[in-house]
Amino acid sequence: MRIATATIKGISPYSQGRAHCVPRGDKETADDHEKRTWRERLHVNQDGFIFIPPQAFKNCISEIAKFLSVQIPGKGKATYTKHFESGVMVVEPLVLPAKKDEAVEERIFVPADGRRGGGKRVWKHFPVVHKWGGEVQFVVTDDAITPDVFQRHLEQAGNSIGIGRFRPRNNGYYGRFVVEKISWA
Repeated sequence: MRIATATIKGISPYSQGRAHCVPRGDKETADDHEKRTWRERLHVNQDGFIFIPPQAFKNCISEIAKFLSVQIPGKGKATYTKHFESGVMVVEPLVLPAKKDEAVEERIFVPADGRRGGGKRVWKHFPVVHKWGGEVQFVVTDDAITPDVFQRHLEQAGNSIGIGRFRPRNNGYYGRFVVEKISWA
C-alpha cells in the first residue's frame, strides 16, 4: 500500500449541489426557499469550512481510467480501469479555506426534473467557490498502478472529468484542476 499526496489547484470555479431537506416555511414560495437555503447545498464540516467529499476524487480518477482505457504493457488488451476502480481510495475530504458564508451564489435556469432537455424549467441557486485547492491523499493498494501511470491519469482527470456540479464529465466546465505535485509514501 502506498499513499500519493497530490497538491492540486482549481483552474475553474467549483460548485456543489448536495441534496438537502430544509423544509419550506409557511407561505414561503419555492423561489424564496431557494434564496434562503442555497448554502445548504454545500458540504460543511463542524467548524463551518467547506469540504470536498473524498468520493468526488475517487470517482474522478476511476472515471478517467474508464474513459482513457490505457492498456497495461505486457497484459494484452487488459486496461487499468479495474485497477483504479478497486485499487485506489480517498478516505479524507479536502477541506477548503473558505467558510460556508464565503460562497458566492449562482442563480441558473435548470430543468425541474434535473434531467438535461427536460421540458419544465425553474430557477435554482447554487454555491460557487472561485479559488480552491489543497492536498488530497490517495491510498493506492494495487501494484499495477505505478507512480507515472497514476500521475498521468490524475492530470487527465483534472482536465477532462473534474469534480462537483457542472464539471466537464457532465458537459460543464467547473471543477477542473491541475496537479502541482505528487509525493509518495
